[in-house]
Amino acid sequence: MGGEELKLVRDAFEGNYIAPLGPQVDAFEKEFAEKVGVKHAVALSSGTAALHLALRILGVGPGDEVVASDLTFIGSVSPIVFQGGTPVFIDSESTSWNMDPALLAQELEACKRRGKLPKAVVPTDLYGQCADLDQILAACEPHGVPVVADAAEALGATYNGRSAGVGAKAAIFSFNGNKIITTSGGGMLVSDEAEFIEKARCLAQQARDPAPHYEHSTIGYNYRMSNVLAAIGRGQLRVLDQRIETKRKIFTRYQRALGDIPGIEFMPEAKYGRSTRWLSVILITPEEFGMDREAVRQALEAENIEARPVWKPMHLQPVFKVQSSKFKVQSSRYPSEIDEALHGASKVQGLEQMYKARTVGGEIAEDLFNRGLCLPSGTAMTEEDLERVVKVIKECSRSSRS
Repeated sequence: MGGEELKLVRDAFEGNYIAPLGPQVDAFEKEFAEKVGVKHAVALSSGTAALHLALRILGVGPGDEVVASDLTFIGSVSPIVFQGGTPVFIDSESTSWNMDPALLAQELEACKRRGKLPKAVVPTDLYGQCADLDQILAACEPHGVPVVADAAEALGATYNGRSAGVGAKAAIFSFNGNKIITTSGGGMLVSDEAEFIEKARCLAQQARDPAPHYEHSTIGYNYRMSNVLAAIGRGQLRVLDQRIETKRKIFTRYQRALGDIPGIEFMPEAKYGRSTRWLSVILITPEEFGMDREAVRQALEAENIEARPVWKPMHLQPVFKVQSSKFKVQSSRYPSEIDEALHGASKVQGLEQMYKARTVGGEIAEDLFNRGLCLPSGTAMTEEDLERVVKVIKECSRSSRS
C-alpha cells in the first residue's frame, strides 16, 4: 500500500457507502481517466469483465471471429468465448513480444478475401510494454475493424508519448493483486466515446431500465466495483509513478548483474515507448547458458524463490482446438508440455471442454514460452532479495560451473 488507502477507505465507511456505487467510485473513475488521458471510464470487478463488456457492446456473437494476441493470459481471450465467438491468435514480433502488426495485416486481407472480417482485434500489452498500436490501427482501419486494447499489464506505460491504450476504440485495465497498482481485485474500461461507456455502465449494473420498479429489456451482469475497493484504487493511483520507477530500477539491477552472462537475454524495450517493466523477464538459451529455463526455475524454487515461465501461448492451451493457418506445432525443448497442450492432459475433473480457435504463426510465441522466465519483480523487494535471485541464476550458468 502507498499510505493513503486506509484514510480513503475510512472515508467510504464514514460515508456509509459500501455497495458498488458511491463517491469513491465516481472519484476513482474521474481520476483514472485524467491520469490515462481519456474522456470516460467505468470501474468494474475485473479486467476480464471490462473486456467482456467491450466485446458485448461491439456485437460479438456466435460464429464471429475476434483476433487476439497468441502470447497472453487467458483473461484476454475468454470473453471472446463468453460471447460465443471464435478466437484467432496472432503471433508475436521480436521488437516488443506483442502482436505482430504485419501478420495481423496479412490475416485481415485474407479474411476480406474470404468475405468474413473479424468483429474486433484485441492486442495485449505484454509485461508492461505497449503493442505497436498505431500499426495495428493502420491495419484495421481500412477494414472498419475496431480495436480494444488489452492494457491490463501496462498501466503507466507510454506509446509514442501517450498512455497505454489511448487511441483504440476502448481499452481495459486490471487492478488484480499482482498488477502495478491494485484494488485487490478490479478493472477499468475506458474510451473517448461517452455512449460506449454508458452502455457498459448499464450492462455492468444488470442492465436495469430507468423505471421505478425493476425492469429489464436485455440481460446484464453484476460487474461494478465496490466503493471500498475504489477507495483503495484512488490511494494506489497516487503512487503509480513511484511504482513504475521502482519496477524499472529492479529491471536495471537484474540487467546489470546478469546481462553479460552467455545465454541470457532480457525482454527488449521498443523504441516507440517506455515500458513500466511490470515484470522483469529473461530468455535463457540452454546451449549457451548450460541449463534450460525449467531447470533454472526449479533451482530458484529450491531456494524458496518464485519465478514463472512466460505466458503459455493460447494456441498451445488444452482448452482450444486450434486450426493453424501457417504454423504446425513441432517438437520442442519441452515435449511434455507440448504433448499436454495438444492432448489436453491437464484437466479439471468433469469440467474439461474444448473450444474452436485459429492461429496465425506461433513460432515466436512458442520460442518465448520455451525460453522465457519471469523473475521476482515486486516493488517491496529489498537489495538482499534481488541479490538472492541473482546469486542462484549465476550459480546455474555454465561459466560458474566450469
